[in-house]
Amino acid sequence: MKDIQNIINNVLSVVSSVLLVIAAITLIVGGIGIVNILLVSVTERTREIGIKKALGAQKKDIIMQFLAESIILTGIGGVIGIIFGILAGMIISHLIKIPPTVNFKVVIMAFLGSIVLGIIFGVYPAKKAADLDPIEALRYE
Repeated sequence: MKDIQNIINNVLSVVSSVLLVIAAITLIVGGIGIVNILLVSVTERTREIGIKKALGAQKKDIIMQFLAESIILTGIGGVIGIIFGILAGMIISHLIKIPPTVNFKVVIMAFLGSIVLGIIFGVYPAKKAADLDPIEALRYE
């Protein structure tokens, strides 16, 4: 019996490791998507950024604006993911006749993780927007 338990534990640890790698790759791909969206936003709003800087906006103001957008974007994605996760868990638990449980600490950690992801991957586009030269940005078409 102990041998069977050891085999099951080994299999579960391998499955957990594979899922961890898949989750890490997913987070990196999602982060690259966030960077891409924000860089497009910076490009589309170059003239707006130039006007703000010409009127006296400082680098930190521009950085905070783009970081706020990144946090909002990832926060909404986190909420949608949590809702889908809870719904999928309820459907699966109903199908296999096991009562569903939701650990709210895990839910909060998942939401905070999405916010941190937004901060990490939003820094580069925010810095790029803040470093724009106002004169060149106003000339941009």
